[in-house]
Amino acid sequence: MVVGEVAVETDVVVIGGGPGGYAAAIRLGQLGKSVILIEKEKLGGVCLNKGCIPSKALIHTAEQLHKLNDAEKMGIRISKDVNPFDMGVWQEWKEGIVSQLNKGIAQLCEKNGVTVIKGEASFLSNERIGVETGGDFETYKFDQAIIATGSRPFIPSFLEVDGVYILDSSTALELTEIPSELSIVGGGYIGIEMGIAFTKLGSNVTIIELSERILPQVASGLSKEVIRKVNKLGINIKTLTKVTQANIEGGKVHLHAFSKEQGEEIIESDKVLITIGRLPNTDRIGLEQTAVTKDEKGYISVNSEGRTTVPHIFAIGDITSGPALAHKASKQGIVAAEVISGLPSSFDSPYIPYVIFSDPQVAGVGMTAEEAKKHGHSIKIGKFPFKANGRALATNEAEGFAEVIVDEDNHLLLGMHIVGPDASNLIGEGVLSLELAARVEDIALSIHPHPTLSEGWLEAAEAALGHAIHIMNT
Repeated sequence: MVVGEVAVETDVVVIGGGPGGYAAAIRLGQLGKSVILIEKEKLGGVCLNKGCIPSKALIHTAEQLHKLNDAEKMGIRISKDVNPFDMGVWQEWKEGIVSQLNKGIAQLCEKNGVTVIKGEASFLSNERIGVETGGDFETYKFDQAIIATGSRPFIPSFLEVDGVYILDSSTALELTEIPSELSIVGGGYIGIEMGIAFTKLGSNVTIIELSERILPQVASGLSKEVIRKVNKLGINIKTLTKVTQANIEGGKVHLHAFSKEQGEEIIESDKVLITIGRLPNTDRIGLEQTAVTKDEKGYISVNSEGRTTVPHIFAIGDITSGPALAHKASKQGIVAAEVISGLPSSFDSPYIPYVIFSDPQVAGVGMTAEEAKKHGHSIKIGKFPFKANGRALATNEAEGFAEVIVDEDNHLLLGMHIVGPDASNLIGEGVLSLELAARVEDIALSIHPHPTLSEGWLEAAEAALGHAIHIMNT
């Protein structure tokens, strides 16, 4: 390796080509900046290549397969003589989706004047960065930099991901066969999404969670609907249980677990999936060569513009505090790009929606009822069950409800939450309503198309006002 004396100069270096990094680079290109985007693997980051997109493709496939169980009562007869699912074929389909999106990002970068460098970046100082590129080493001098290096799964020290017996959320999506027995350590949103999907594809799934319930980060009223479906699917849930050891014997994984109720027990399965959190990727990028500071967990502190303790170095996405969500990273990236380009821009919205692709799906934005009360609000709650919605019944997906949290004094919407079919798409109305500081009357007076699931918001708003049509008012 030879370190070049002459550095390539550029306006902005973006480190990481995930949803935040490539969005920032493209926006910078649009605004006339010279941009170098450095990505050590593939454009799109973990989200596109190993996370969000592949996992949602698997979840969708599992749901389509599961729906065949109810096909006969709708008059559709399916032969049961052959295995209806081939994961090898699914892998080819999934890779086609990922490839198409990869190419799209590359083309957008090219057409917006972004130079993409494949390599591993490390800061040399507050103004220089070095990049390993297949044996060569290149140096870049920048006026501004954006760190968008994302996160990786947290794996306990007594476990080692080998991609064969012990899996993380990425390697689980590379399987070519469905495991007969699958244990999942962690009952948060990733564990629940993957657990439900693999159950529908034919695995016997056990989920082990340290907290007192699965989906501990979600309001209990919403998670109850998922727990009910998980139990119906036959998933074995072990809560208040800690995994302490794992051994591989005779082609099986033996997990040693402990709970006060069961004491010591050994859980045997073909494969184990670890989904107990993520770590920020800030430990291998040479931050110690700069004046950028991070906390004890590795997260970089930023202001509303995305600036770190070094004003011309920005940080976005999973390496900053708050929820690790792709849409949050993208927004932060665009804000940072606009600030660098001299535009008045700021990441100042509290309304970051979340979505869990469980069954039923869960999504929300703004405050829950408990949070609103803690902030001193007197509230009204409007709730409408999908079992009273014609579209939900017609598609055989009548689980869950839509809920609005309303300030009792001024009728401002404080939060909108939904558990049920297509919650991931329906929450968009909630985000827009809260961003526009809408009152509950604004939704109740808006004509929603029939028959659709979006009528759930209309009826929930009317319920909060005491005049819902399709349920009794309390």
